[in-house]
Amino acid sequence: MLKSFVIAAPMSGSGKTTVTLGIMECLKRRGLNVAPFKVGPDFIDPGWHRLVTGRPSVNLDGWMCPEQFVRETFAIHSQGADLAVIEGVMGLFDGRNGVSEEGSTAQVAKILASPVILVVDAKSQARSAAALVQGFVNFDSQVRIAGVIFNNVGSANHARILREALAASEPEVKVLGCIPRDESLRIPSRHLGLVTAEENPLSEKFLDSLAALIGAHLDLDRLLSLSSRGQAYTPDKTIVRYLDLEKAEKIVKLAVARDAAFCFVYEDNLRLLRGAGAEIVEFSPLTDAQLPPGISGIYLPGGYPELFAAELSANQSLIEEIRMAIESGMPVYAECGGFIYLTEGVRCQAATTEKPVDHRQDLSPFVGIFPVTTRMLPRRKALGYREALFTADSLLGPAGTVARGHEFHYSEMAEMPHEVERQYQVSKSGAVIAAEGYRYRNCLASYLHLHFGSCPEMADAFVKNCATFKYA
Repeated sequence: MLKSFVIAAPMSGSGKTTVTLGIMECLKRRGLNVAPFKVGPDFIDPGWHRLVTGRPSVNLDGWMCPEQFVRETFAIHSQGADLAVIEGVMGLFDGRNGVSEEGSTAQVAKILASPVILVVDAKSQARSAAALVQGFVNFDSQVRIAGVIFNNVGSANHARILREALAASEPEVKVLGCIPRDESLRIPSRHLGLVTAEENPLSEKFLDSLAALIGAHLDLDRLLSLSSRGQAYTPDKTIVRYLDLEKAEKIVKLAVARDAAFCFVYEDNLRLLRGAGAEIVEFSPLTDAQLPPGISGIYLPGGYPELFAAELSANQSLIEEIRMAIESGMPVYAECGGFIYLTEGVRCQAATTEKPVDHRQDLSPFVGIFPVTTRMLPRRKALGYREALFTADSLLGPAGTVARGHEFHYSEMAEMPHEVERQYQVSKSGAVIAAEGYRYRNCLASYLHLHFGSCPEMADAFVKNCATFKYA
């Protein structure tokens, strides 16, 4: 397998995304082809990775997907690269719960046998930073922390103390650099995290400054020497046909919404759909007046439709085309933001209270297939891993299918009418929490971002349903 390393941190907010982007940019400027990856169900960081490296960044998640799938998708998406850089999620050992490694950066590092580079925010600490690193080194002996990058370092003297402290306590763990504080290199953020790459592309000036900072304060040669090759794997028989997508027979055209409003989609979902026979045709609900010609299905991923509500609402010709396609029985799958787009509309201003509201003040009308409205809340409504048991035959598979995914949103909908069929039984940490997965005709919509890697047969089912519609 390809050489790789994982960039992790003791906690969120340590600066690992900025450091990761800086390392990727420096490696690219050395002429290396970098394959980027992101641990966990994150859609925003992969967009930044793609802008820097020029390659799609792929999510690796040990809870949503089986270990074998993680190994396989890593091998598939790193083909042709010189090196793989994997950005972690949250703190190194943070995952699904407090007693297991499921869903954590540490789990993925172990699956891929990749060394970990720990980014430590050294602001307001000196020798204590070494104690923190020592705790992480000794927490799980199967996770190899090969190096440390101290971030937010205040001065040369501060850097000297940090280096001395780590050398005395953990001499085998190398200090790869001490990055000084630089507020100008912070990436803007909002309620779901950093702003998306589609909204705020990294300027050449920003990348030049970031590369100069990382290049001056990080020992890239030593970092490259610490990267290691993972264990070889034998592809599972269920995934072999997805390895060469150019040879996969294309039996349907599938329209996928991808623009600044709809940019949250797992790359592996698209890969598995291609492997199942779909030709992916991208379109923009923001700017396209019509759906792509000759399609047999539509995929509406998540994103930030509330930020572009006026523009989406104004594009009535496309809204009408999508409505007519659904009414005609075309297979349509929508998740989170895509689901919101299929409701009667979203209130443009976030509510100042969580008390239910019935009126349509500030409403931007959308497709209106589902007879509810959506509003934004001042606080997060839902966050976490989810498991969906299909309680009826659906667009994505037969009753009894089990899929895994993630839910994260600041919006809520009015109660869905009882006559709208629910096709999922949704569980959180093993406990059933909702009946979800709403169906209208051949349209399936949900707040969940399902990862098709948890059950690749979902891609097959979606494509087969599209093919049935095509030849009906």
